[in-house]
Amino acid sequence: MKILHISGAKGWGGNEQQMMYILPELAKNEVENLVFGIEDSVLESQCAKKSISFIGVKDRKLNKPRNFSLLKNVINDFHPDIIHLHTSDSLTFYVIAKILFGIKPKTVFSKKGMGTSSSFLSNLKYNFKGLASIICVSNSVKRDLGKILNEKAKSKTVVVHDCVSLEILNLKPVLDLRETYKIDSELKVVGNIANHSNAKDLPTFIYVADEVVNKLNRKDIKFIQIGEFTKNTPELQQLIKDKGLEDAIIFTDKIENASSLVPQFDAFLMTSQREGGPTSVLEAMLLGTPVVSTQVGVVPDVIQDGKNGFIAPVKDFKQLAAKVLTLLDNESLKSEFVVKSKEIIQNDFNAENIAKQTKEEYLRVMKL
Repeated sequence: MKILHISGAKGWGGNEQQMMYILPELAKNEVENLVFGIEDSVLESQCAKKSISFIGVKDRKLNKPRNFSLLKNVINDFHPDIIHLHTSDSLTFYVIAKILFGIKPKTVFSKKGMGTSSSFLSNLKYNFKGLASIICVSNSVKRDLGKILNEKAKSKTVVVHDCVSLEILNLKPVLDLRETYKIDSELKVVGNIANHSNAKDLPTFIYVADEVVNKLNRKDIKFIQIGEFTKNTPELQQLIKDKGLEDAIIFTDKIENASSLVPQFDAFLMTSQREGGPTSVLEAMLLGTPVVSTQVGVVPDVIQDGKNGFIAPVKDFKQLAAKVLTLLDNESLKSEFVVKSKEIIQNDFNAENIAKQTKEEYLRVMKL
């Protein structure tokens, strides 16, 4: 089986990490993968590290005239059984290419998350009749996407969850957080890994710290946030100053292989307002760090509130703060959450199993 994967990703995030978890496992299941993406992107370098074939476009953007001809040639040479689209811009690119060239291979699209709104053009492409399947990474994504799909398109949706590779259990930490950032050994560390995008809602992360440190007077806790700085970062840093939290919160900027640092957290706090995954929550659960998260993406599929982690409504910083403290102050509860969460990820959300489910979806689509 040959799969042509198309991605317009220039940076690195959970979507790209998912590709790097899934594609090597697909290869073990007799799937030949070829990635069509942006030249000199992080995705290209990661594909090279894992010996995944990659064809790069030079324009830093898929939707350039010469790239449509390049795609046509790649399809003619590679003869894929399935085309798998991984980003929203790759779907736009495919729709145009399909209209221009009448591309024949069956095509699936992975929907990773939902924005705050959907444009008329977005609705058109999500309902494009040329798609054979829409793979949603969580039940919440399937539910939310269904609100803008017609009945025909809705019947094409299927849930194949995000996953995590068991290989991360062997990761060695790239640094010692306490040593690098001079965190006293008596302080408990509440960590978060997320790039500084609007979807990650890091103001709520700061409001949780404010509630814990300033309102509830817990000075024994340090908050650390690992993620790539963006245009949102100065506003976040100003909010930290306004709340007087300069000594309570550390922003590290991007750290390569940040998941290797998760075991150094006493608790993992995710405050996103929109998610497909997030991959970082699955990684934390596998790595043995208890999770407190907003109710987004795959979280309700993997966490039962109070059973193997804590969930709170989006933006409810007071409830998130209370649950963080409940967790940190109860070692037996932490241990219970860790054991149950690790078992869930190892059994149901590991990359080997999800790759098999993905291949089964490919096979189903090929028979249509």
